[in-house]
Amino acid sequence: MSKSPAIRLVIVDDHEVVRIGLCAVLNLTPGLKVVGQGKRMAEAKKLCFRLKPDLVLLDIRLPDGSGVDAAREILARCPKTRVLFLTSFADDHTVLEAVLAGAHGYLLKDIASQTLVRAIRTVATGKPLMDPRLAQHTLNWFNQVPTEAGQSKRPLLSPQEQRLLPLVAKGLTNKEIGQFLRLSEKTVKNYLANIYSKLNIGRRSQIAAFYA
Repeated sequence: MSKSPAIRLVIVDDHEVVRIGLCAVLNLTPGLKVVGQGKRMAEAKKLCFRLKPDLVLLDIRLPDGSGVDAAREILARCPKTRVLFLTSFADDHTVLEAVLAGAHGYLLKDIASQTLVRAIRTVATGKPLMDPRLAQHTLNWFNQVPTEAGQSKRPLLSPQEQRLLPLVAKGLTNKEIGQFLRLSEKTVKNYLANIYSKLNIGRRSQIAAFYA
């Protein structure tokens, strides 16, 4: 029986020691192959446009720009490439910005090497993934938004819209969600349209990332 092709990776990080370490670990892992590496946003785009890797491991802050901006351009030109951020930035705004840009995963650099390997394999199969230490903070941002100065926060999503989120993340269809919540399929579609508009997202996978 023939082996499955290796997952082809591009690594982009401005720290040489990090790149060398990642290449060493990942190239020694069966089923993974680093096909390119760089330290700048421009290199990230050039490598991905030319090599069309299965997955790009990307840092948030790069010397010549934002990894988030790079991710947007990479996904627009290479829709089959998965973007997995590996970074030290854990603030809610940065995480949210990355996911809304279309990232398929977001991890902090202090994870163990085997955890990273598992994450790469998970994301490469099409499943979204987020460091569990970050997910709840970002969900809290989703569920609240500031009102006028001096006032307390109000919910961004309605209670019914919030009930839909974990069901979407589990992969249920609109029909299945409707059956579970006793709603018509059309009503579910309307709720999802409102959610996409409020959160400025366009794909179910971007919701799923917060529950992975």
